[in-house]
Amino acid sequence: MTLKKKILTGYGVAFALMGLVVAWSVMNLVSLGKASEAILSENYRSILAAENMVDALERQDSGILLLFLGDSEKGISQFRENEALFLEWLIRARDNITIQGEAELVGEIDVGYSRYRHQFSSLTELNNSAETVLDMSSYQEKVFPVFDRVRQACISLRNLNEETMYSASVKAGKVARHAIWSTIIVASSALIIALGFSLFLAERIARPIRSFMDASRKISSGDYSVQVSVNTKDELGHLANEFNQMASRLRSYSEMNIEQILSEKNKGEAILSSIEDGLVVFDTMLRVTAINPAARNILGLAGAETSSLQCADLIRDTKVCNLIKNIVDKGFGPIIPDEQKIIVFKEKEHSRQYLFSVTAIRGKDSSLSGIVLLLRDVTRLKEVEKLKSEFVMAASHELRTPLTSLGMSVDLLLEHAAQDLSENDRELLQAAHEEVHRMKALVNDLLDLSKIEGGRIEMEFENVQTSTLFDHVLTLFKNQADMKEVRLTSDIKGKLPKVRADANKITWVLTNLISNALRYVKKGGHIHLAAVIIGQHIHLSVSDDGPGIPQEYHSRIFQKFIQVKGREPGGTGLGLAICKEIVRAHGGTIWVESSPGRGSNFTFTLPSGQ
Repeated sequence: MTLKKKILTGYGVAFALMGLVVAWSVMNLVSLGKASEAILSENYRSILAAENMVDALERQDSGILLLFLGDSEKGISQFRENEALFLEWLIRARDNITIQGEAELVGEIDVGYSRYRHQFSSLTELNNSAETVLDMSSYQEKVFPVFDRVRQACISLRNLNEETMYSASVKAGKVARHAIWSTIIVASSALIIALGFSLFLAERIARPIRSFMDASRKISSGDYSVQVSVNTKDELGHLANEFNQMASRLRSYSEMNIEQILSEKNKGEAILSSIEDGLVVFDTMLRVTAINPAARNILGLAGAETSSLQCADLIRDTKVCNLIKNIVDKGFGPIIPDEQKIIVFKEKEHSRQYLFSVTAIRGKDSSLSGIVLLLRDVTRLKEVEKLKSEFVMAASHELRTPLTSLGMSVDLLLEHAAQDLSENDRELLQAAHEEVHRMKALVNDLLDLSKIEGGRIEMEFENVQTSTLFDHVLTLFKNQADMKEVRLTSDIKGKLPKVRADANKITWVLTNLISNALRYVKKGGHIHLAAVIIGQHIHLSVSDDGPGIPQEYHSRIFQKFIQVKGREPGGTGLGLAICKEIVRAHGGTIWVESSPGRGSNFTFTLPSGQ
């Protein structure tokens, strides 16, 4: 018998037993389904009809009471509206008579309701008579008894069906228990038989396979002279012959390919040594598999042995090792802004800053085989950036005084001498006024941004309700939104905890985002504020239905002086950069989701105050 026939025989027995269990289970499920269907089809519709009749009848009675209280128009309207509803459910109850005693109750309801309608007609006629005043005593004597009889009949109809449904459910429970136990017995018997047969067949097949495993271990250890002896005429016998030929070819290939492998290895080591940036290679267990001389100098390893070291032994900053572990676990890592990819190493009396990047190494089948960590020295760049910020701040300070004087002079000229000037001179003076104020705003924004970037701005953190922040900015922009006919709304998902933030600074961020949206949203547009908690952070967003932002600007728009081309400039180009720095000072992040023609959604996170 061939190996294929052996396996098919084993599967055939297993499939036959499985089919038996499935057939038995289907029979039990059909029986249980019929019992459940009986519960629903015979009783549930009648219960629903009775409940709705009671509800409609009570609302009609409320209409009659309104008639007695003098509000005849509303009372008659309410009675008529629910009259059609009552009759509709009464017809459904009459069409669904399935149990003993139900027909009598439906008939009693029909007769009683006819009397109730007759009483209402009599009251309506009396009410229309100018000489008759309705008295509540007539309601108690004539109307209420009829109402109560119909209502009690409806309740009796409901109770009758509920009792019948309960009896049916008890019956269904018995059927279910019987089905469960019978299925367990049949399945257990089939499982025992299949298990015994499978063990027998598996041993027959596994015995020669174990010979292959032993031979494979010897080959993996470098012994290519091994030969497999399998004395069968099935596929395993043919496989043994092919395996023996493969071992012979591997022995020949190994003998002639060792020199090429050594050459490629030396080439790779030379490339690693020539790279000036630090480079460390980890395997999927976060063990070091390769490291270049630059990385050794950065990490202070010199000539130390690294094969037994792991990521945590080399780098004390946990965010780097956590990022590498995240890539190993999930196959990809989170997107981290460049300003957060900085790691600092102390060297004697000073420290150096390195920009790190993590890249996955994948094989032919895209499976992860390792991780490359690149460390680039950016200490000089950071120093230049610091000098640039200090220069901008100093220049802004120096510009503020002359700009203030110039602005005051232009304002005085506009106030006192504008009437003596020609129209062209006044227009030039007005343009100078606007430009001076625009430059003052630019200088103020530069100063604020420099303070935030340098960590010199004071933050007054407190626990603030998100709704308080939203209410404040909505009040500020209500008039502007009304003038432009733009809807300004807010939505807070669930009961949010307070946020840990500087209320004035976060209000400035929201104000800037709403102001930008108002600048580009057309008449009749919509700006929406939303807040939701995700993990330990509150996500606040400002969305609009404006023209949107192209994809290429999504990562650049938070940089200084970056504005979307083709849009009319309405600010200094620093607002979003300041927003980013304020949010980052709170320990959060800010990003935009947008596409041309579909509006924009700016979202930033704040830590929860819990």
